[in-house]
Amino acid sequence: MQLSHLLQNVEVLSTKGPQTVEVSDFQFDSRQVQQGELYVALRGMRVDGHTFIESAIGNGAHAIVCETLPDQLEPTVTYVQVASSSAALSLIAANYWGRPAEKLKVIGITGTNGKTSTVTLLHQLFNQLGYMSGMVSTVRNAIGLRTSPSSFTTPYPKQLHQLFAEMVEEGCEYCFMEVSSHGLALQRVYGIPYRVGVFTNLTHDHIDFHGSFAEYIKAKKLLFDMLDKDALALVNIDDKHGRVMTQNTAAPVKTMAIKAMADFKGRLLENTFEGLQLEIDGREAWFQVLGGFNAYNLLTVYAVAVSLGLDKEEVLLEMTKLGGVEGRFQPVKIMPNGPTAIVDYAHTPDALKNVLKTIQSVNQQSQQGRIITVVGCGGNRDKGKRPDMAAIAAQMSDQAILTSDNPRDEAPEAILEHMETGISPDMAHKVLTIVDRKQAIRTAARLSQPQDVILIAGKGHETYQEIKGKKYPFDDRVVIQEAFGNNG
Repeated sequence: MQLSHLLQNVEVLSTKGPQTVEVSDFQFDSRQVQQGELYVALRGMRVDGHTFIESAIGNGAHAIVCETLPDQLEPTVTYVQVASSSAALSLIAANYWGRPAEKLKVIGITGTNGKTSTVTLLHQLFNQLGYMSGMVSTVRNAIGLRTSPSSFTTPYPKQLHQLFAEMVEEGCEYCFMEVSSHGLALQRVYGIPYRVGVFTNLTHDHIDFHGSFAEYIKAKKLLFDMLDKDALALVNIDDKHGRVMTQNTAAPVKTMAIKAMADFKGRLLENTFEGLQLEIDGREAWFQVLGGFNAYNLLTVYAVAVSLGLDKEEVLLEMTKLGGVEGRFQPVKIMPNGPTAIVDYAHTPDALKNVLKTIQSVNQQSQQGRIITVVGCGGNRDKGKRPDMAAIAAQMSDQAILTSDNPRDEAPEAILEHMETGISPDMAHKVLTIVDRKQAIRTAARLSQPQDVILIAGKGHETYQEIKGKKYPFDDRVVIQEAFGNNG
């Protein structure tokens, strides 16, 4: 493939060396470079790919894309200086795969909470309605009904555009994808022609990566800055950051809300462990999706579908058939007439609060018993939320058990000590700290009574626990079943 073809739309500052060059593939990891390939030097948070240009050439690179040219240039190698290597990589990936995103209606969902649920429900809905669609999410990627595991919420550009290409080849018309703040800040989604950009909400998360909440907001806003006049910006204005997202967008804006007046208006009528009764756009319907916080996700699904031109009545009817989302407020069958067990991915203070509010609301209606919450915080991640997570668990539960999540490279004991700083003296009597997550879940089971609700928060759909660079098999759903002598 001609290098010039891969560089279409890339902002090139200068070119040194042979002007016509063929490359067989492209890489951003110098260790992966093979003879005749293109190497893109990225500036990362920890590693600068520019320091590996010589290594990439040694491995056979015929061309280099970089922001800063090396002091000494190999005469047989083509060097392309660009304004942004990360933006260039995204465009190169698109060009390599034939710009497949341009052949799809791509809907990007961003926000702190609700991305996975909204994307998954949209994918389910459109497939039910007979529209072939793809999905890119934290849990899994999908092309029609065919799924594959996902490694990142927003994949690297090469994998992402390959997914788009496979969707086009399989006949997909739509692609629903989560757009993470990391993916936006690192320009993994640069140049994607989104048809609709959706904002769910914004709360405290990923400050370890972005450095400040202001930078986190700025990263999320990039999605809407990318939209052109032919796209649509769809935002939740019950969140105070909703209006901020669209300040500089070229796209028309539509709003969603449950509390405020909006283009798409919802109202939560009933919330039980069997489902939700909602009023959407003046029409009442019963939904099988659980959790009061899912009222926003369902409203968003409806708003996206109708904004894309689908019939309102047909959309609402099909939405009543939608099932739950794996690891999101997921009930786990443990034993007849036993306590209710719920596994949820809640790993931010706001998400945990929303889940516990839902459980409290249902408990008040159905006269359930106590709430026992098992929760931890991940290592090598935003440390500022740890005390808040512990405080919310203690304040909103009858019994809170603090435990390990994915400690990664940190000592779990140190993470738990940090969480414990959020526990006020008057709450200490109802908080246990158990380092081993399996033991913590078993303890919750032993403490429970038939009418109680056990919430196991933080890991949701994950089937592993990450410790010191290794992933060990661990599934909260399996562990709670085993704790009650139920092997599924």
